[in-house]
Amino acid sequence: MFLFLSKVLDLFLAPLTWALVLLVAGGLLKRPWPRASRVLAGTGVAVLYLFSTEAVSTLLTYTAEKDARDTFQPGVTYDAVIVLGGALDPSATERSGHLEFNAAVDRVLRGFELMRDGHARHVLISGGSLDPRPTAVVEADVLARQYQAWGVPAERIFTEGRSRNTRENAVESARIIQEQGWKRLLLVTSAAHMPRAEGCFAAVGLRPDLLPVDARMPATQTRRLSWVPRAVALSSSTDALRELAGRAVYRMRGWTAP
Repeated sequence: MFLFLSKVLDLFLAPLTWALVLLVAGGLLKRPWPRASRVLAGTGVAVLYLFSTEAVSTLLTYTAEKDARDTFQPGVTYDAVIVLGGALDPSATERSGHLEFNAAVDRVLRGFELMRDGHARHVLISGGSLDPRPTAVVEADVLARQYQAWGVPAERIFTEGRSRNTRENAVESARIIQEQGWKRLLLVTSAAHMPRAEGCFAAVGLRPDLLPVDARMPATQTRRLSWVPRAVALSSSTDALRELAGRAVYRMRGWTAP
C-alpha cells in the first residue's frame, strides 16, 4: 500500500501537475466566478514558469544535495561497497534486451571503479523491482552480470533483489552484511539521495562511510542563472521536490535516524 501511495504522491509533487490542476480549475470556474478563474489560471502559469527556470531548479537541487557528506577514505580497503539501485531503466532494458541506464548510472560506474582499483573486497548491489511479474527485470541481478562482464569475479559480487525503496535497501542489505560479518563499509548513491540513504542505513544500525556521486549542482554563479523556462529545469525541479518530500515522509514513518 505504501508503494502505491508513494507513486500517487510522486504524481502530485510534480509542478506540471499543479499547473494543470490550476489551469483546469480556472477553466471550469470561468463562467460562474471569472475573477477566481483568472487567479487560478494565472497561478498555474506562474507555477509552470517558475519551476521551469534554471534559477529555481538550481536552488531546489542545492537544497537536495547540500547535506550529502563524503567520508570516503581512499587509503582504506573496505569489506564491501554497497551500490544502491535506481540506475537502470527496467522497461527499456526488457524491451531492447540490452542494459539501458538512466541519469543515475554514476552509481554503477563508481562502484565498479572502486572494485577495479582495489578499494573494496566485495560489492553488494541492492535493488529489486516494482514489477510483480515473475519475469520482471531485477536490477541487482542485471548489474551483477554486467560487473562480471567487466571483470569482477562472481565470488566478490553479492546481490539483494528484494528491495523496492530506500528503506528496504537498508533492511535487506543489513541482513547480508550481518551474515558475512563485514565491518568496513562504503555506501554509494546519488548526492541528492545520500542524506535519505544514510538515515535509512543508520536506522538499521549501520554507519558506512559515504561516497555521493551523480551531483547535479552546476558551477554557474548564482547571478548568472537563467530565468528562461526550459523543460530540463522543470524535470530537475520535480526530481528535487520528490527527494525532499521523500525525506519528510521517511522521517515521519521513523525510517531514518540522525
